Amino acid sequence: MTVRSLAAADSGISTMQTAIDTIGNNVANASTDGYKSTTAQFEDVLTEQLTPASAPSAGLASTNPSSIGAGAQLAGMETNFSEGAIVQTGVPTDSAIQGNGFYVVNQGGNTFYTRSGSFQLDVNGVLSTVNGGVVQGWAGASPTTGPTGPLTIPSNLTISPQETTNIDMSGNIPSGGTAFTTTATLYDAQGNQVPLTLTYTPTGTANQWNMQATVNGQKLFASGVTMNFNASGQLASYAVDGGATTPVTGQSSIATTQAMPTGFQWNETKMNFVFPAPTSSQAVTQYTTSQTVGVANQDGYTQGALQSWSIGQNGVITGTFTNGQSQQLGTIALANFTNPGGLENLGNLDYQSTSASGQPQVGVPGANGSGTLLGGALEQSNVDLASQLTNLVEAQTNYEADTKVISTTQTVLQALVTNA
Repeated sequence: MTVRSLAAADSGISTMQTAIDTIGNNVANASTDGYKSTTAQFEDVLTEQLTPASAPSAGLASTNPSSIGAGAQLAGMETNFSEGAIVQTGVPTDSAIQGNGFYVVNQGGNTFYTRSGSFQLDVNGVLSTVNGGVVQGWAGASPTTGPTGPLTIPSNLTISPQETTNIDMSGNIPSGGTAFTTTATLYDAQGNQVPLTLTYTPTGTANQWNMQATVNGQKLFASGVTMNFNASGQLASYAVDGGATTPVTGQSSIATTQAMPTGFQWNETKMNFVFPAPTSSQAVTQYTTSQTVGVANQDGYTQGALQSWSIGQNGVITGTFTNGQSQQLGTIALANFTNPGGLENLGNLDYQSTSASGQPQVGVPGANGSGTLLGGALEQSNVDLASQLTNLVEAQTNYEADTKVISTTQTVLQALVTNA
């Protein structure tokens, strides 16, 4: 009996040492971004059944079985994948997962999964982890249904110029006003600025104006666009170069009728002046209020260089260029698992799928049960120091109790030998 108590106490010391080791590792990683705390789970060791159970019989009641164990052993390590606190860092390469999911990382031909979004760009502009793992996703605006691959953001990335083809109009023409002009800047195929002048002239007919567009004195219409407004101040119809009148029932696109202005480089043969639908918030109107009509927007721009980039909630990496344009540079992939607890912890904040975790379900953030991303932020460790220190005290107490069992057993054995 006393020998059994020695083995049981020894196993208790071993399990409590494992518990203390686990707690120590958790405490050590309390400030490790993306770290997930672990808990050692134990079970008893049953070695001998002393008496079996018996059914009731004549004159006797049933008896319960009795057995005695030989101590405790490690049943497994449980990882707590609950979300840690998220803190803003302002670093564009940082990203935090809000909810379930793991980043997909390829390192040395092996696929790993991690919650740590502390990324960086390597010398080739490849988005990677601090350990050299290549973050996986879909490059550019590629469909997110295809295979994943590296995400590259070159520092010297540029966007080519685009010539103006559509000119959006908006604003108010003052009722009863006199002729006036507005200006805007357009762009040719090489990104050169093209100075546009719009001249608005009352025709003498009530609620009727003529608009002529010129570039360095070169007309874009033969005689201009005649605009007719109704009593409510909304654009009711128009006529191009004195031609047939076209009623306005929605958005109107009016193409230029003259050759593109010389002195510039053009791929297209015309431009379109787009008038929003009447009564819409951007509609061209004729009220007694002040003059605000002009070019609200145009789709041309000069060449631009990458100025900054950011990670959106849907994992889309958007680049902003010096010409004011933005472009999708890629999409970060997330993987989700039926049983995250079945992942194998490889260290370095990396996990590997196993038969227990199930196959990864890879998709864009927000799909397949995955969470969304928060760019410029990091997920902190989910270690609860208060709980860990409480568990440490409990493990220490149990450890000391097991050593007490050993010392007591030793005393009993010594007494047995002395009295033998």
